[in-house]
Amino acid sequence: MSVRVNGAEVYLLGTAHVSRASVAQVRALLAPADDGARGFDAVAVELCPGRFESLTDPDRLNRMDLFAVIREQRVYVVAASLALAAYQQRLAEQFGIEPGAEQRAAIELAHERGLPVLLVDRDIGVTLRRAAANLGWWKRLNLFAGLLAGMLSRDEVSEEEIERLKQGDVLETTFAEFAEDRRDLYVPLIKERDQYMAARLRQEIAGGGHRRVLAVLGAGHLAGVADALGAAAGAHADPAATIAALSHVPARSRLWRTLPWLLVTSILGVFVYGFTRSPALGWNLVWDWVVINGGLSALGAVIAAAHPLTVLVSFCAAPLTSLNPTIGAGMVAGAAELMLRRPSVGDFGSLRDDVTTLRGWWRNRVSHILTVFILSSLGSAIGTYVAGFRIIGRLVSG
Repeated sequence: MSVRVNGAEVYLLGTAHVSRASVAQVRALLAPADDGARGFDAVAVELCPGRFESLTDPDRLNRMDLFAVIREQRVYVVAASLALAAYQQRLAEQFGIEPGAEQRAAIELAHERGLPVLLVDRDIGVTLRRAAANLGWWKRLNLFAGLLAGMLSRDEVSEEEIERLKQGDVLETTFAEFAEDRRDLYVPLIKERDQYMAARLRQEIAGGGHRRVLAVLGAGHLAGVADALGAAAGAHADPAATIAALSHVPARSRLWRTLPWLLVTSILGVFVYGFTRSPALGWNLVWDWVVINGGLSALGAVIAAAHPLTVLVSFCAAPLTSLNPTIGAGMVAGAAELMLRRPSVGDFGSLRDDVTTLRGWWRNRVSHILTVFILSSLGSAIGTYVAGFRIIGRLVSG
């Protein structure tokens, strides 16, 4: 399918992510023609810089800075990325072809011919955060739980999923498998990325002066990108403005930003009120808060098989971090576990394979630290509400 964009021709090749035929199509289009008539002067691929590096640099995981991941609270994005890798590993084992093989072939052939490779997809972290923002908190929790289960699943990919992969997008298929309502995911995973990739193609054509571009895209994006490129409104829109708008991660509403501070103020107010009634009651309220909040966070660390000192740190940190919305118990517990059990180069190297099994998930020190972060955070979050109800109940009954 060809589309004219500002005097340039963009040839859109729709591919299936698990098809050898798609790899053959890419090779046929980029193979040197006898008459030299093909004339592509650039190759665009459905990859962001992060996914490009993962595809072309197998050692990229070895350089992951876990301290930065924990400090910047990117643990859930990393865990979701591992879910995608685990799902792709299942596909590789079932079909004997690595998902994204057609993208890899396009990159290799472009390099052989000295053609620039254009990375036109949106950053996967932005896509995941916008997808999460499009879901209610309950669906978000169900989705994340499903992703964790999917990482450990050894079931074969169903025929229905295979057909979706042939006709659609690997990100959508991976995450839609665990979503109750795929319409919530369609906009951030498909529609927005169609618009983003069209804007990136316009931007690259205008900036690079390309006259004939081969764009290798998943079949599910073909119609959407073609429509966005061919739309009259899109032809006059500023690509940079479109890219900036679609790269913006929506901030939480004022209510959700204010709620943690209201909770902290309420808990501290309850402590003060308890002490004004009697010192004994006040200390009982503080004791309930420390034991329940710290105990459930420590329990999460125990379930994650954390180091005994990490369990103790979780118990001590959770009652305090729950009164400070800027830092979480998981951050403290994850950092403690990282200092006590530093991952080796081998842990990073085997991470993709290890996270596909329950034993490997707990054995690998990289995924183990992520687990400690997640479960200690979850324990503290539950403990905050359980302890809150407990101390209010004690006041009412007292």
